[in-house]
Amino acid sequence: MLNLRNPSLYNNRELAWVQFNTRVLKQAQDESLPLLERLKFLAIYGTNLDEFYMIRMAGLKKLFTAGIIESSADKLTPLEQLREIRKYIHDEQDIVESCIDNILKKLEPHGISVKYYNQVSKSQKEHLSRFFKEQIYPVIIPIAIDATHPFPHLNNLSFGLIVKLKDSDNPMIERSGIIRVPRVLQRFVELDNNTYIPIESVISEHVEELFPGYTLIKYATFRVTRNADIAIEEEEADDFMEILEEGLKLRRKGAMVRLEVQTDGDEELINFFNRHANIYKDDIFRFHTFLNLSSLWQIVSNKNFQNLLIEPFQPKTLPPLSSSENIFKILEKEDILLYHPYESFDPVVQLIQSAAKDPDVVSIKMTLYRSGTNSPIVQSLMSASESGKQVTVMVELKARFDEENNLIWAKALEKAGAHVIYGIRGFKVHAKATLITKRKNGKLKQYAHIGTGNYNPATARIYTDMSYLTSKDEITNDLTRFFHFLTGFSKKGSLNELYMSPAQIKPKILSLINNETKYADSGKIIVKLNALVDEDVIRALYKASQAGVKIDLIVRGVCCLKPGIEGVSENIRVISILGKYLEHARAFYFKNDETQVYISSADWMPRNLTRRIELLTAIKDINAREKIIQILKLQCADNSLAHELQSDGSYEKVSSSSNKIVNNHKLLEDSVNKIVKATKKESPNTILQLASKLFIEDEIL
Repeated sequence: MLNLRNPSLYNNRELAWVQFNTRVLKQAQDESLPLLERLKFLAIYGTNLDEFYMIRMAGLKKLFTAGIIESSADKLTPLEQLREIRKYIHDEQDIVESCIDNILKKLEPHGISVKYYNQVSKSQKEHLSRFFKEQIYPVIIPIAIDATHPFPHLNNLSFGLIVKLKDSDNPMIERSGIIRVPRVLQRFVELDNNTYIPIESVISEHVEELFPGYTLIKYATFRVTRNADIAIEEEEADDFMEILEEGLKLRRKGAMVRLEVQTDGDEELINFFNRHANIYKDDIFRFHTFLNLSSLWQIVSNKNFQNLLIEPFQPKTLPPLSSSENIFKILEKEDILLYHPYESFDPVVQLIQSAAKDPDVVSIKMTLYRSGTNSPIVQSLMSASESGKQVTVMVELKARFDEENNLIWAKALEKAGAHVIYGIRGFKVHAKATLITKRKNGKLKQYAHIGTGNYNPATARIYTDMSYLTSKDEITNDLTRFFHFLTGFSKKGSLNELYMSPAQIKPKILSLINNETKYADSGKIIVKLNALVDEDVIRALYKASQAGVKIDLIVRGVCCLKPGIEGVSENIRVISILGKYLEHARAFYFKNDETQVYISSADWMPRNLTRRIELLTAIKDINAREKIIQILKLQCADNSLAHELQSDGSYEKVSSSSNKIVNNHKLLEDSVNKIVKATKKESPNTILQLASKLFIEDEIL
């Protein structure tokens, strides 16, 4: 009997992640995409890599320092992982720089260029000099480094220049220093003709104004990355906000884990810097192009060149929500399943806004993980509380990199009179749920929203997610228990119709997989996730494959399961979809289970299944269930945006075996547009039938 714990059957989580980021980079290399769309993917690649170093690489370094030998099913030690990842990222750097050069060169005929100070005209240099004096000089920070000026503390993602100077009166005297560039300054100085000048190119021409009496010998730009994972000891609840605020301050001072330097190979400057920073040599990255790929968003967002991006899609509100009928009355008649961003997130916002204004609504309960800035939802919750409604909001202060924003909202909600819960000790609350209670005919009636994504209208336009709206008593009664669990004390916290982690979701998933295994060759599982890491779930899928169950896994990012291994996983296919939208929904289909279809806030990772508060929701409404199945089958058929995972851990772009190109993003946009068009000529019943499913051709599915 095969040993399903054999390390060779598992992909390493961290290496699987860098493979994911490589797929992002491949989008930037795809010459069929518009140029700014490609540049956008470079910006995403850079942002992803920043976060990976701040969290995952920093974590591996801590494990290595602590002497941990084994950390995952693949049995690679932290040191082995660090070595492999460093080599992988260094090897990929030439591809990244070549990609930047290629895109920028091709942008020039379109009127967009990136140039250095010495490449522009005399009048442009004069403009840049004025800009330096007026906009840069007052906020720039020149720092001398000598016996009386110690090496400064550099916050996480600090950017600046290392400079070597000589005394203008005595050239034999040389000094070293740093020029810190504050984040209030944009990465590029933009000239009127859509020419972008890297800010260090402007600063380097005026170093002598920052260090009077000294002449610049040479310089190199630098950027540092620190450990940004906040370790918080959760003590008394009353002190939690203060503890988190202290943790955020410490984030800026975490150990340095990466140094990026823009240089032509001047080791003297790098060595000078690293004598103080003490960064391991393989975590130093030397770039010939400019640093900070995430800053490319400044160019991508140029409103004059939106034709160089994929044409934006305007999310649509479909029947019955597009009617003037009250949303509560609609939900009393039927359940609704929305697939964002093809279907607008506006109805979810309007549900909260309507509840805030409705005099018959007595309470609103909600979880907030990442709500964004200027949130209309939070504003409505504040208005509802100020008008006397009972408002209870679970604001997860530990949502990584959104902690400060969530602190602001938590304080504002409290000030408005809402009851705010800051978290559950030992757990992150990652579930996405809203429960509205309204008086109707002398009784209380409840309405619910359960989602796979955050209550953030901005990200809902670029992330694919699912929203389930219902007034079914079995769902709303469970949500009442769920919110009671969040606000009170409970050792059990189990639900009847919904499933909640850490106690219920993993056993339910294993049960569903095992149940499908009983049907052998007639078994079918389709799973859509962001990440698949949990070893117990992977082993259950291996066993199902061995029994003959056909399994399709749509996993955007990390997948530790290896498909296509004879006798283990030959019945499993894994694809990753990357394109115009960020795939974020979690949805599961089990052909032979009584309930068949589920949506969830949880990926199949140990942290989601055992260390977070998450929700798994059975979709029993026939139309909503069929709609999800259709979406899953469409994505499985994609031969335009999909990459297929191979048994060796690599990915290959899926190619079309027919003349029909299946781009699920484009087809779903077209489907929604067809439904909108049909509303002008079809009967109401026909329109509702179209909207409840989708307009996808049967032969594709």
